[in-house]
Amino acid sequence: MSAPPGPAPAADRGTPVRPHRVRRWFVAALAFGLTGWIGAFLGFAGSLPSAPAEPGRAVDAIVVLTGGAERVETGLRLLAAGQARLLLISGVHAEVTLADLAPRARLDPAALSDRVTLGHAALTTRGNAAETAAWARANGVRSVRLVTSSYHMPRALIEFGRSLPEIEILPHPVLPPGFEAAGWWRRASVLMTEFGKYLLAALGLAGDGLDPQAPAVVAPGMPARPG
Repeated sequence: MSAPPGPAPAADRGTPVRPHRVRRWFVAALAFGLTGWIGAFLGFAGSLPSAPAEPGRAVDAIVVLTGGAERVETGLRLLAAGQARLLLISGVHAEVTLADLAPRARLDPAALSDRVTLGHAALTTRGNAAETAAWARANGVRSVRLVTSSYHMPRALIEFGRSLPEIEILPHPVLPPGFEAAGWWRRASVLMTEFGKYLLAALGLAGDGLDPQAPAVVAPGMPARPG
C-alpha cells in the first residue's frame, strides 16, 4: 500500500505576494494618477480663453449665463451696440426683471424689452444649454455669442455643443473684476472646483438642471409653460 502524498513542493504552491510589493504598486498607481490629474488641470487652466472670438462680428443672438460678475452687463452692452438682434439671459432668479438688470449696464430697459428674454428655468450649465436650445430654435437663431466667465467657458461649450450642435457658438469670455488681483490660493481654489465640474460635464454626468415649475422661454415677451 502506497503512502499518502506529502505536501506539495514550495514551487507548486505559487509565490505569495508580499505586502511591501502591494504597497509599492499602490503608491505607484496613486502617484501616476495624481501626476495625470495635475497635468490635466494645468492644461485646463492654461487653455482658458481670455479674449472674445471675432469681437466685431454680429450674430443672431447673445446668450448670457448668470452666476458671475459682469456677465449680464457685458451681454446688455453688446446688444445695445448692435452685436445681435436678440438676447437671452439664462438662469435668472424668478423675481428678477429686466428693469432690475438694465440699470447695471446704464441702459434703459424700455428700449430693450422687445429684444431681451429672461430665462428662469435653468439651474445648472446643462440647464442653460437646454433652455437656450429651445429658445434658439423657436427664434430661428443660427449663431450665438456666448457670454460667461472665462473659467466657466470650457464647461459651457461642452454642454452647448451637445444641446445645440447645429448652431455656431462664438465664445465671449468675461474675467470677473478682481479675479487676477485675488491671491493665488483663491484663484487656484476656483479653478480646481471648476475643473472638477468640467470633468463631470465631459463625462456626461451632470444633471439636466431645469426647474420643472419655471416657464419655458419661447420668444421675447412670450413665456410658455413646459410641455
